[in-house]
Amino acid sequence: MGRLCYITRNYYHLRGAGNKAKTDNEATLKQMGAVNLGLPTTICNSKVVAFVLNIIGLAKFAVCLRKGDVLFLQYPIKKYFSFVCRVARFKKARTIVVIHDLMSKHRKRVSEADELKALSVVDYVIASNEQMKQWFEERGIDVPVGSLGLFDYRSDAEASDKDIEEPHRWSLVYAGSITMRKNPYLLKLAQQTSAYDLHIYGNVDNVPGLKDIDSVVCHPFTPADDFISSAEGDFGLVWDGDSLDTCRGDFGEYLKYNSPHKVSFYIRAGLPVIIWRQAAVASIIEKEKIGFCIDTIDDIEKRLQSLSASEYAEMKSNVRRVSDKLKEGGFLKEALDEAYRRLAL
Repeated sequence: MGRLCYITRNYYHLRGAGNKAKTDNEATLKQMGAVNLGLPTTICNSKVVAFVLNIIGLAKFAVCLRKGDVLFLQYPIKKYFSFVCRVARFKKARTIVVIHDLMSKHRKRVSEADELKALSVVDYVIASNEQMKQWFEERGIDVPVGSLGLFDYRSDAEASDKDIEEPHRWSLVYAGSITMRKNPYLLKLAQQTSAYDLHIYGNVDNVPGLKDIDSVVCHPFTPADDFISSAEGDFGLVWDGDSLDTCRGDFGEYLKYNSPHKVSFYIRAGLPVIIWRQAAVASIIEKEKIGFCIDTIDDIEKRLQSLSASEYAEMKSNVRRVSDKLKEGGFLKEALDEAYRRLAL
């Protein structure tokens, strides 16, 4: 069997979820003994330097790839995806690609037909989750498709363990990008909630009036490791759009297909997850018993009123178990094991 290989590149920064997920996957591959056919990973925000480094890395890959190798790719690659796949095919290497985002769904940057055509040249697709896998299969992609589930989250930071006492006033956490385009629902939620507190980590100035509401506790940008070890709250909330009744709009609809990095981030911080029932990863939350699903924001209050300390303690225990798996790259390792089995490698 040939080598497991990958191509790292220059990243502008590691604060964004996409770059963090990709470098975490590279760390897992390295742990598995995979060979980096590109240059060492760099972090530089100069577009000229990045372009030069990436071109040199691609040239090195084209020379070093061998017949029988298994090349792991992370999609989308903004440029050069077709070039890399053609080189792999010419050299008789196999290609396995993990999907971080569907460009035809995420801001609709390409058509479905073009995206399926681009991905049909690889040997195996690892979809982000079972819902995305079903999307590929329903459209008849002529490539075997597996499922990742959740994106791993590697960090040495550990969540603090805090017991709750009854009666207990529950609190929710929202962390991440905060804009009127992506999550204006936060203002509506903050204005109506009285049954629980809302801890928001991020730039709340982007949603005028949010920090003036009594039930909202605003936290400034917090480095990821610090958030994992010190997040204040009982649950992490995953919801997008402008409505409290359903997730809608481009960001809300996309929850039906993607595996939000935010979910893994919350779990690593020891927070059970509250998520829209139609979200692609909702089935994982229910199966692993690491939170609960809602149809509308109003469901949160009713569910929290019936939640006992012992039931919450069980959720926290399950979160610790899944967090350990995320920390070690367990989801990617399982997906690659399945890919190797189905490709008879």
